[in-house]
Amino acid sequence: MTVWHTILLASIAVLTLKLAGYLVPPAVLEAPRPARVANLLTVALLAALVITQTLGQGAALVVDARVPALIVAGVLFAVRAPFIVAVAAAAVTAAVLRALF
Repeated sequence: MTVWHTILLASIAVLTLKLAGYLVPPAVLEAPRPARVANLLTVALLAALVITQTLGQGAALVVDARVPALIVAGVLFAVRAPFIVAVAAAAVTAAVLRALF
């Protein structure tokens, strides 16, 4: 099986899963527990993506200027700073740390 066969099979599986979602009755999705799970799952997947992209480089665990930048952004989000301010502060933090070290 080539890479293209794998991509084609994965694409078909994802399309099938997406189409199967339309078969779920709305009453099931509007119930409190599934709605809460869907909301929390979205946040958990986004957090996992951020951590993976911040700390991972290939198969290695890398701690560099991105970690303090992420902490700065997290603190600013916790105090309800605007998104652009948090992103700019994180970028400046990473740039300064990379320039110093």
